[in-house]
Amino acid sequence: MNDARKPQRADLAPEAVIENVMPSVDAGRFAAKRVMGEPVEVTADGFAHGHEKTLATLRYRAPGEREWSELDMEFLGNDRWRGSFTPQALGLWQFQLTCRVDYLETWRESFARRIDPDDVRLAARIGAELVGPSASRATGPDKERLAMLAKGLAGEKDAAKLRALAQDATAFALARKYAARDGQCETVAYPVLVERARARFSSWYELFPRSAAGEAGRHGTFEDVEERLDEIAGLGFNVVYLPPIHPIGRVKRKGRNNVPVAEAGDVGSPWAIGAKEGGHTAIHPDLGTLADFRHLVRGAKLRGMEIAMDIAFQVAPDHPWVNEHPEWFRKRPDGTIQYAENPPKKYEDIYPIDFDTADWRALWQALHDVVAFWAREGVEAFRVDNPHTKPFAFWEWLIAEVHRDAPDVVFLAEAFTRPAVMSAL
Repeated sequence: MNDARKPQRADLAPEAVIENVMPSVDAGRFAAKRVMGEPVEVTADGFAHGHEKTLATLRYRAPGEREWSELDMEFLGNDRWRGSFTPQALGLWQFQLTCRVDYLETWRESFARRIDPDDVRLAARIGAELVGPSASRATGPDKERLAMLAKGLAGEKDAAKLRALAQDATAFALARKYAARDGQCETVAYPVLVERARARFSSWYELFPRSAAGEAGRHGTFEDVEERLDEIAGLGFNVVYLPPIHPIGRVKRKGRNNVPVAEAGDVGSPWAIGAKEGGHTAIHPDLGTLADFRHLVRGAKLRGMEIAMDIAFQVAPDHPWVNEHPEWFRKRPDGTIQYAENPPKKYEDIYPIDFDTADWRALWQALHDVVAFWAREGVEAFRVDNPHTKPFAFWEWLIAEVHRDAPDVVFLAEAFTRPAVMSAL
């Protein structure tokens, strides 16, 4: 922004008002969302006291930028303004609005209604006083042109010629370019999260990899899933969603149809995450290796598809975190760890994480590292299991931290809860 356009008087109180800014969510508390390449149309009411004309500007900047780009907004009538910018990068963009009294245009409108020649000549001198400061701040040919305009308004005696000078919209637009911004008001910076097109719409196909084998009785693998990608793409899907692919706990493992005791050969619930083989960054050995998973992710991308993973922040009793970080889990009066339940239903094979732990900073970081791990492996979409049972502040922090390094990652909230909670998610 040209420094000449900044307010020249810090002691002058704002004269204009800006209201009803859109797009905004909770007055800018949360980011509006758009897709990269889609124009962000910004509207607002901008006005001042009396009959003064106002001028509204739209500022915007890309993620990581310190300086604002700026454009004058279009006046729609009845104090409403509109402007737009088109993000060409993923991440958290910002926009801000300013509004100020447009003394030059206010003068021109008043001047056009004057009839008496003496009144015209006196009003023209007032116009010269308004143009003069713009001329003093301009440089090169702009300075020369504005100086001539100010001189003409101050010295010309012929009323018709003065009217012609005042009607020169191009010259006054130049004067406005260099005008001071005394009395300008500005809004807070409003966030806009710019994501890729599939954040707006995509077609998800849910597939349990262990059920993807071509013959009955064999545990499916990532290779089996990859062999089905062409078939799934032919059905019109572009995202293959995999429920948890991690080792499944053996302690308190449930049997078929949620019976309390598993029989030999029962594979357990994929959402009972963690065993001696590892936790949320490990892969169930029967599915394959990390190299096999990488091959599946690449295979999907070659077909214009992608693999979405499930993020379930809960553990099986034999998850490594239970021994390494017992403070992350709530204890019952009898000393045992509280398992998941929805009375009368009991899920003894799953331990919820206690987000009220005093060690919450380390917990948050560990959960972040889980998502970051899979994002580095090429996963760009996550279905988040039961996000409404974790603090909103945690999700706000986690998503911002993940997007810092991986702005293309999309999070899908899976929540069965009240409307206000779903809206906040």
